[in-house]
Amino acid sequence: MEETAIMKAEATLKYARISARKVKIVADLIRGKNVDEALAIVKFTPKASSVIIEKLLKSAIANAENNNGMKHENLYVAEIFANQGPTLKRIRPAAKGSAVRIRKRTSHITIVLKEKEA
Repeated sequence: MEETAIMKAEATLKYARISARKVKIVADLIRGKNVDEALAIVKFTPKASSVIIEKLLKSAIANAENNNGMKHENLYVAEIFANQGPTLKRIRPAAKGSAVRIRKRTSHITIVLKEKEA
């Protein structure tokens, strides 16, 4: 039995200053799509995370083409996920001398591209 190694390229962004919940909304839109279609979707999605995901997707495409020698036409978004990163804790003054905690959430975003078999 002969196994063929499936080529994959990935790009990871760690400590992005946006919550993973907001990133997952856009990530669900492009999962499983062709890279050109995914770039078009991300470009015209009016969400804060779409700018971050667009830059990361372009980085993953560049990794696939330059490091692994994959063809741009055959690439698709095999996996995309956003995990929760460390939370920055800040304090805001509140009424009667008390304080309210502000949680500034971060996320780790990963995009994995694979080549379709022709």
